[in-house]
Amino acid sequence: MQLQLFFPFPFPSPPLPLTPTLIITSTLFSSLFFFFFFFFLVVLVLLSSHQRRQPKGKILPPGSMGWPYIGETLKFYTQNPDSFFANRRRRYGDTFKTHILGCPCVMISSPEAARIVLVTKAHLFKPTYPPSKEKMIGPEALFFHQGAYHSRLKKLVLAAFLPSVIRGSVSEIEQIVLKFLPTWENTTINTLQEMKRYAFDVAMISAFGHKRDSEMKGIKQLYQCLEKGYNSMPLDLPGTPFHKAMKARKQLNETLRRLIQERRGNEKAGGGGLLGNLLGAKNHKVDQLSDSQIADNVIGVIFAAHDTTASVLTWVLKYLHDNGDLLEAVTREQDGIQRKIIEENRRLTWDDTRHMPLTTRVIQETLRRASILSFTFREAVEDVEFEGYYIPKGWKVLPLFRTIHHCADFFPQPEKFDPSRFECVLDEIYKIPRHVPLRPNTFIPFGNGVHSCPGSELAKLEMLVLLHHLTTSYSSTPLQYIVDIFGGGCGSFPANKRFGLTVHIRDSKPVNPCSLVLPRILWQVVGDEDGIQYGPFPVPKRGLPVTVTPLQK
Repeated sequence: MQLQLFFPFPFPSPPLPLTPTLIITSTLFSSLFFFFFFFFLVVLVLLSSHQRRQPKGKILPPGSMGWPYIGETLKFYTQNPDSFFANRRRRYGDTFKTHILGCPCVMISSPEAARIVLVTKAHLFKPTYPPSKEKMIGPEALFFHQGAYHSRLKKLVLAAFLPSVIRGSVSEIEQIVLKFLPTWENTTINTLQEMKRYAFDVAMISAFGHKRDSEMKGIKQLYQCLEKGYNSMPLDLPGTPFHKAMKARKQLNETLRRLIQERRGNEKAGGGGLLGNLLGAKNHKVDQLSDSQIADNVIGVIFAAHDTTASVLTWVLKYLHDNGDLLEAVTREQDGIQRKIIEENRRLTWDDTRHMPLTTRVIQETLRRASILSFTFREAVEDVEFEGYYIPKGWKVLPLFRTIHHCADFFPQPEKFDPSRFECVLDEIYKIPRHVPLRPNTFIPFGNGVHSCPGSELAKLEMLVLLHHLTTSYSSTPLQYIVDIFGGGCGSFPANKRFGLTVHIRDSKPVNPCSLVLPRILWQVVGDEDGIQYGPFPVPKRGLPVTVTPLQK
């Protein structure tokens, strides 16, 4: 009997005879491989030891630096950032060191320490961004600088966003809203993307003032190409998002330079806005700003005003949708303003936006709860002694805004969405409303100090204008329930005939039925999925999809 053995894998082929050439080539390849591998390890170790240098008698903050060069970047990006911060804060305290994105970092999570970095000793900590982002925005932009150049630019930028200036923008912002909201009807929208569209149009007004649509269309298309590369890997190779973004940045720079030259040659075409301020900037000490300085700062303002505002507005809708009683209260506040506008036969004004206390508190609580800017980057410009610790020159320092905003010591039940945290109380002596004082430096959604956001008032204004029209024209509840919002009052009468319903008025003061404007459009969030996605700012999952349908034909 013949025994047969079964092998699941075939036998390897007989080896080729080793010729001298093969032996030499194989040996050379192996030597080169091990040389470069060893060299790479040596470089990592040297970089790591350089970054972790610690003079005798100097104590670095406690913490873990992770793997050489890689540090804790993988942990930071593969888990919820809140968990990353909270775990290290529990273990090491309010100040701890780590290593992310190729940089040794010190993270600080106490309001007092944040104030030191951002305000009292801001000259020791310069603002910093990843080099790739600096290239795309432009190296002459305001938030990459300190000193005299920064001070001069900050004054010019602030002058374009003073309340006395932006109050004149209410009608223009309202026109954007009135054109923008009807495009939602009979469709499912991605709230984040729609809010980006809205925030971009407002940013264009603030940057360019009176504009020509032909100019703005080209700038908008190029900026959208640029935006896609902001958070991409900085690989400047053909076909990569970064390469496409840098190509769009070059074209955008050329477009802005042509526009700047045109407006320099025609003072009447200045058009106001930030561009008008920057074009008119000159004094006896400093020459006028160059074209590249102006272009970089215009792009910088659009960048700063775009994603952040859109993300906050997306969260506002999410929180209002999840808190029905609060949405009803905001709707009543805005309906009262709308009735007054109709009775006086006028449009929304700046003064109207100053009389939206509840809506303003909703925005404030959204800024706290969502904390779009989780932290900001600073860099030590020299070796610094900081709260008993040593921070070497070149290390990044990150004030953790989100951790401060979510601390139960400053905001009880921090996970709860509660706008009453910001409400006014009646002063017992002067009998006027005043804000309930928060602990200093615990609410810093726009940063603090010389590098705080200069456009914060404009951001709040565009949110108020949008929410006014959204709540008075749209509703997240069926019409039968909307009627009940006004229920429990002293009487009733037929509402607008197109609804064929009876509206009950809550207070005893008669209301003209013709001035009562009921929502025409129903908006509802698609699905019940909670959660956060980062891109890079925290936003609701899938950008908060919403269906929008008319309540009547």
